[in-house]
Amino acid sequence: MQESQARVGVGILIIKDGKALWGQRKGSFGSGLWGGAGGHLEYGETIEQAILRETAEECGLSVKNLRVLCVSDFLTHYPKHYVDIGFVADWESGEPQVLEPEKLERWEWRDLDDIPEHCFAPMRGYIEAYKTGKNYFTYPAESIPQENS
Repeated sequence: MQESQARVGVGILIIKDGKALWGQRKGSFGSGLWGGAGGHLEYGETIEQAILRETAEECGLSVKNLRVLCVSDFLTHYPKHYVDIGFVADWESGEPQVLEPEKLERWEWRDLDDIPEHCFAPMRGYIEAYKTGKNYFTYPAESIPQENS
């Protein structure tokens, strides 16, 4: 099915004791890939409200020191097209829980250099942005139809 417009996604890199929180996804979008908490911006909410809601809904953690990390133009799963806003925050309290078992297999804390081989592209960008300060990424699809000029 052809998508007709880009959507806004939000994601988060949660840091605790020098480790990042990774979840193994399941379901239709990115199944089997590792990523962080995140989802869609809902109409009428701020991007900060969206990522705090998604974090609470998906893993039940409290975070602090929330800040914008990077923006990605995400076309890897074309015809889905997302503009992804990545955040970083420090863990405040709680243990990660699988609160949406239809969407997630499990959570793990991993060293920042221990990036899973099968990784959701924006999360790889979050780690790079956190380490280098780079703040914009593009993840193109292998084949995007181009209109004739």
